[in-house]
Amino acid sequence: QVQLVESGGGLVQAGGSLRLSCAASGGIFRISTMGWYRQAPGKQRELVAQITSSDSATYADSVKGRFTISRDNAQKTVYLQMNSLKPEDTAVYYCNLGITIVKFQTYWGQGTQVTVSS
Repeated sequence: QVQLVESGGGLVQAGGSLRLSCAASGGIFRISTMGWYRQAPGKQRELVAQITSSDSATYADSVKGRFTISRDNAQKTVYLQMNSLKPEDTAVYYCNLGITIVKFQTYWGQGTQVTVSS
């Protein structure tokens, strides 16, 4: 069973930085695609950044140049470094693990709140 535990959220002023962490349990982290999603009040959950098992990263246009996703396979942890934060980045951020073993499987963390004040 896979469990994902996020940490690092909080309140920050516009222009500030935060680093989110997501620690995974289980033995499939190394071969999984990891992603960060966010959901603001009244909006749908959206993909923020994703990193494959081969370290290929993709970003939403809204965060390109400001956010960086990275992973540490030895620590089974994925990070999201968020710089130059804007009030519109305010949301609950969720960690996601995706893997195809026979069939596609996906797991979610509980979410961590990020609030950016203007």
